[in-house]
This record gives sequence, C-alpha cells and structure tokens, in this order.
Amino acid sequence: MTMTDSDDSTQPPPPATELRVERAGTRRYVGHSTRGARVEIGSVDVEGVFTPGELLKIALASCTAMASDFTVSRRLGDDYAATVRVSGDADREAERYPRLEETYELDLSGLDPAMRDRLLDMIRRSVDSACTVGRTLAAGAEIELGFDTGREQGAAAVDGPR
Repeated sequence: MTMTDSDDSTQPPPPATELRVERAGTRRYVGHSTRGARVEIGSVDVEGVFTPGELLKIALASCTAMASDFTVSRRLGDDYAATVRVSGDADREAERYPRLEETYELDLSGLDPAMRDRLLDMIRRSVDSACTVGRTLAAGAEIELGFDTGREQGAAAVDGPR
C-alpha cells in the first residue's frame, strides 16, 4: 500500500486546546479557551455566572448528551430534542459532591416498547464508553497543582499530587 498526500494518517494531530482562568474581581473569574470560548465563573451570590460546581455538573450533562448524540440521531433523526438535567447537593464538610444525578429527557413515544428499551440500552452503553467526564468522575483523577511565581524564569515549581 502506498501513501498519498490525501492520507490523513500522516497529518499531525491538531494542537490541544489551552484553557485558563483569569481573575476579574473578588471571587469572579473568566475562563478562556484558545478556540475563543469564554465563560463567567464566580460565587453563588454573583449574578450572571456559573459556580465551579455548576460547571462540573454541566460538563457531565453535556458529555452524556454528546456521547449519545450519534446513537440517538440514528434512531430518531438529526432534529430530535433532548435535555439532560443534572443535580447533586454538595457535602460542605467534605467539600465534594457525593452523588450526581442525571435525567435524560427524550421523547421516545413513537417507538414500540422493545425498540425503546434497546435504544435506552444503547444510550447507556454509549455514555459508559464515550463520556470522558463521567468516566473520569467515576474513576477519580489524580490532580497535580504547580506554581509559576515568576521567580524561576517561567519554570513552574511543582508540589506534586493533591
């Protein structure tokens, strides 16, 4: 087999999206991506922002929806309507969310019961295999916090895993 110029396997992968959060005021931040996206972040008492916990929940719900999008659109068509709601109260003593609950709202009334059950099973399998956010939350992730204090000529001093 010979490779041609149109063979995508020789192309380097696109650069990773860089993310950053910049302080905009007291307990108010703006998240940015190198793709031009931005999101307002702050405390629950600041109007017009998402809290970090809300963003975590939105990330989970959107990952669930996106992981199942192809599966659902193949059965219901590209114009199907869906909403994924997510909730979960924080344990303020432990400063974590011990349980997050998602509800996938999807009109399947046009399907016979057997097809509905098959589609729901396929959605679960799609989400279980392709939702990176859900898989990360379920498995846990090692988080490393480093610091760039401007004293090391741009080198980051790393404390290690948290």
